[in-house]
Amino acid sequence: MKTISENTCFGGVQGVYSHASEVTGTEMTFGLFLPVEAQEGPVPVLWVLSGLTCTHENAMTKAGAQRWAAEQGIALVFPDTSPRGEGVADDDSFDMGQGAGFYLNATQDPWAKHYRMWDYVAEELPALLEGQFAIDEGRQSITGHSMGGHGALTMAMRLPGRYRSVSAFAPICHPTQSEWGRRQFTAYLGEDEAAWARHDATLLMAKTGFDGPLLIDTGTADQFGDKLGTEAFAKAMAERRQPGTLRLQKGYDHSYFFVSSFMEDHVDFHAQALWS
Repeated sequence: MKTISENTCFGGVQGVYSHASEVTGTEMTFGLFLPVEAQEGPVPVLWVLSGLTCTHENAMTKAGAQRWAAEQGIALVFPDTSPRGEGVADDDSFDMGQGAGFYLNATQDPWAKHYRMWDYVAEELPALLEGQFAIDEGRQSITGHSMGGHGALTMAMRLPGRYRSVSAFAPICHPTQSEWGRRQFTAYLGEDEAAWARHDATLLMAKTGFDGPLLIDTGTADQFGDKLGTEAFAKAMAERRQPGTLRLQKGYDHSYFFVSSFMEDHVDFHAQALWS
């Protein structure tokens, strides 16, 4: 593993690191914030998954999460959103290819060779962090924005017992019925829609739900609101009687101005679960 940078941040350290990934077959980069408490021993961790077009850097520099994580003594992990580099399949559109891994394991060419972001975020990167940093693997929570919200919700519901809490900012909730989902799932996973269902938060909510606290914020002025499937997810929550909170924030759009406005709420929400 290589250290790209380390900066003192709210008494802790904001680092950026890279490593050779066996899962993706590429060099992968991630950000990791460790609060000062990590100098004394393992601390709880909140995974922060970014959205379309993003790298590890977007949430790390724009969400403002470090301030609140430092107050709560929580580590933050900022993974990349896809494999990258020469020889990695890409697409001219912003919502396919590099920067748009959708947190799944692709099964179709040319994507299957490198696009294994589910295994990377769920298995390989956690194992790497456990061996190198003061992270408490028994106390994990997950959040994400947009495509990252999709990843956070699907991982939380498909990996029972892994995460103590889940939250999302403007998540893609129903990709099997969305412009943000059907084209990408066809390309990455093929024509069998049964394979798509495992990556649809609304369908997973109807089938399994989440055994823990859940929080979602979406802006009423979100310019991509018609692609998110918020209403379908809310209906699935209600029909399942899923404990949780889904808030529509008046006037907010899809940007990091929205995310940073409510990041304190989300970090505090996760801290209650992680420290209980």
